[in-house]
Amino acid sequence: MNAHKLIDGKAAAARVLLQVREDVARLYGQAIQPALAVILVGNDPASQVYVRNKILRAEEVGIRSMEHRLPSDTSTEQLLILIGQLNADPAIHGILLQLPLPAQMDELRALEAIAPDKDVDGFHSQNVGGLSQGRAVLTPCTPSGCLYLLEHTCGDLRGKHAVVIGRSNIVGKPMAALLLKADCSVTVLHSRSHDAQALCRQADIVIAAVGRARLIDASWLKPGAVVIDVGINRIDDDGRSRLVGDVDFDSALPHVAAITPVPGGVGPMTIAFLMKNTVAAAQAQHHALRSQSEAVCHSIY
Repeated sequence: MNAHKLIDGKAAAARVLLQVREDVARLYGQAIQPALAVILVGNDPASQVYVRNKILRAEEVGIRSMEHRLPSDTSTEQLLILIGQLNADPAIHGILLQLPLPAQMDELRALEAIAPDKDVDGFHSQNVGGLSQGRAVLTPCTPSGCLYLLEHTCGDLRGKHAVVIGRSNIVGKPMAALLLKADCSVTVLHSRSHDAQALCRQADIVIAAVGRARLIDASWLKPGAVVIDVGINRIDDDGRSRLVGDVDFDSALPHVAAITPVPGGVGPMTIAFLMKNTVAAAQAQHHALRSQSEAVCHSIY
């Protein structure tokens, strides 16, 4: 294996988490402990694993975490009551609603109910709109992690042609916005794109986020491209169940300058940036509270 071509998401996530731990220590010095509330509705096994991993990472960096488990027959209204309580609690700095929700629930309504300054997933329309305008907001964790990997692999991204394959609200669209903010020339490909393969072959950077196992092989890639594989697909391979990405790794590896493996690439970055967003939310809320207090004092005196 061309080990020098692998983009090590685990090592990069460890660097991010080290910085988060230092930021948490500084907040401790101001008598602030960042706190993350995680809401899990139902008993989906994959969601339970994801939540457990997020809570473990929070504990490792000193973020207080609270898990709120709701039964699968919970109504949207009942969920909104809990979200409202967490929004109003000044000791809670971040709220994470684990997706997907059960079919009877209104996912968009639930996400929009989370206070934008506590929306550590970056899914609220106010944060999405702010990102598209280039404002400093809480940005979705997976695209933020991808951008970090690209910046540390490619250096200056200005002027590079980036192709994002997939247009989901969680990855594709915010990824394109972040790349535009980094002064890349961005093309978004999706299921209705014509000549997608030919367009992808023009890219210096390829971000694959379509949820289709091994869709992208070497024939899609320009020699020397940098590839970020967001896909996580479970396949049966000779009787063994294993995870693969949206990129055919073995086909792509000899062809590219650098590529993220699956697993061990983007996944660790998503959780690392969730922790980073939680600390950023705590810092912003503390600053806003202090500004309000100072304004009250000025009005009195």
